[in-house]
Amino acid sequence: MHEPELFVTQLLNNNLAGLGNSLIGLVGMAPQQRPWANYIAMQLLVVLLTIVLFAILKPRLSVDRPGKLQHIFELVYEFVTGQADEQVGHDGYRYVTYFGTVFLFVLFCNLIGLIPGFESPTMIPSVPAGIALATFCYYNLAGIQANGILKYAAHFAGPIWWMAPLMIPIEIVSHMARPLSLTIRLFANMFAGEKVTEVFLKLTLLFVPTLFMGLHVFVSFLQAYIFMLLTMMYVAGAVSHEH
Repeated sequence: MHEPELFVTQLLNNNLAGLGNSLIGLVGMAPQQRPWANYIAMQLLVVLLTIVLFAILKPRLSVDRPGKLQHIFELVYEFVTGQADEQVGHDGYRYVTYFGTVFLFVLFCNLIGLIPGFESPTMIPSVPAGIALATFCYYNLAGIQANGILKYAAHFAGPIWWMAPLMIPIEIVSHMARPLSLTIRLFANMFAGEKVTEVFLKLTLLFVPTLFMGLHVFVSFLQAYIFMLLTMMYVAGAVSHEH
C-alpha cells in the first residue's frame, strides 16, 4: 500500500509527472503514473528553502551592523570550522564547505518533519543512504587528492608490509561498512523520533506532544552533528600523511 501523498508531492505529481518520469528514466526505471515520492518532494523543498534562506542572507551581510540571521550563520560557520580544525587538522578549512553542507542539509531534512503537513525525508532509508554514499565518495577522493592514488592505497596495507594480506581485507570491509553505519544511525533515529511524535500528537493534547517535539529537535541537531563529525573523522583518516 502506498503512503498518502503530502500536499507538495501532489503538486509535483499533478503538474510535473513528465519531468519526474524523465528523471527516473535516466536510471533505467519504468515510467510511473505518479513518479514523485514524499521523500523526494521533501528533499527538493529543503533545497529550495535553503536557497531562499541564503538568498535573503547574502544582501544583508554587513561588517558594521550584522543582523540576527547573520549572527546565527556566523556561529554555525565558526562551529563547523572549529570542529574541522580539531578533527582534520590545519588543512580542515579545505573541507569546511562539504562539512557545512552535510550538516545543514541533514539538519533541515530532520527538522522539516516538525511542520504540519510535512515529514522528515531522513526517515526513509534511501535518503541517508544517498548522503552516506556521497560522503564515502568524497572522503576517498579527498584522500587520493591529498596523497596520490598510490600512497592512499598504501593506507589499506597497514604500517608493516608483511601485514598487508591481513590488513587489506579488513580495511576494505571497514570502509564498505561506513555508508551502512551512517545510513542506519540516521534513519533509525529519525524514523523513531518521527513515529513517537506522530503517535503522541494523535493521542494527547498540546503540552505533552510539545515535550516530544522538543526531543525531536534535540535528536535532529544531534544526528546532524554526529553525521558531520563522522564525515570529518573519515576525511581526517583519508588525508592523513602519517602513514
